[in-house]
Amino acid sequence: MAVEKGDINAAGNPVPDLKNEILRLKKEKGAVIMAHYYQPAEIQDIADYIGDSLALAQIAAKLQNAEIIVLCGVHFMGETAKVLCPGKKVLIPDLNAGCSLADSCPVDSFASFVAAHPGHTVISYVNTSIGVKALTDVLVTSGNARKIVETFPKDAKLIFGPDRNLGNYINSVTGRNMVLWNGACHVHEEFSAEKIAELKKEHPEAKLLVHPECKRPLQIMADVVGSTAVLLKYAIESDDKEFIVATESGILHQMQKSCPDKTFIPAPPNDSTCGCNDCRYMKLNTMEKLYECLRTEQPEIIIDAEIAEKARKPIERMLELS
Repeated sequence: MAVEKGDINAAGNPVPDLKNEILRLKKEKGAVIMAHYYQPAEIQDIADYIGDSLALAQIAAKLQNAEIIVLCGVHFMGETAKVLCPGKKVLIPDLNAGCSLADSCPVDSFASFVAAHPGHTVISYVNTSIGVKALTDVLVTSGNARKIVETFPKDAKLIFGPDRNLGNYINSVTGRNMVLWNGACHVHEEFSAEKIAELKKEHPEAKLLVHPECKRPLQIMADVVGSTAVLLKYAIESDDKEFIVATESGILHQMQKSCPDKTFIPAPPNDSTCGCNDCRYMKLNTMEKLYECLRTEQPEIIIDAEIAEKARKPIERMLELS
């Protein structure tokens, strides 16, 4: 349970007014707060910039005045920001905020996989470690993957990693036959097609919005398949009033803020009685950790200069092609 102003912490000291203290420290230290759509609602509301992985990378690349970037997301997002802003201090509220998809693609194993497919161009999803990025020719996000893949000739030999569901989706819509690494995101992998079909019966007018990291059966069922930013844009612009959303539940906060007159129903996972599917890593970040991060300027993202230089090229190529 979150602590409130006026409470006493374990050291016997009053708990600070977290929101005002965060705002004070941010101004004092010349910091900006960037938050992914999957962050807790209170962090989204206090952030200077909110977006998906592509938007956050684009914003980081253009930041001029900030001395400190606090990236409220997961570890690989902080690494991407650091590569794009080597002269700035990049912090994340919790170093343990990793990514199951990135973890499914160890650097050494991926290097062997690439070596086993000579002559292939390596396309990696941005949800990867800095080491995997350094082995990559061009990065993509769920929002620009199709566009970037289609810049290559039809007969190009391509490796796509690490998300097999996104890779299968891109193959299906582009007619490609990319060689896929067998990785997946624990959130999108766990959505239940059966439970969603039941929800559709209960809400026959609801549009089903599905992230391309979900399994193929959900993609086939979907009214719209797209990145978090694409799904948010569709919900805002659509004349429909009810939506079932199959991606991490944090996006519902922005959907509801943008469309207070519409109903958004989180798609359920297989093994849960609750009606939502949260990323356990994204939700490690809290207002308390954000406050401590700004106060102490820790944890800081530190990247080996040689690895950072190798990773910069595919990141910058992605931004150019986007």
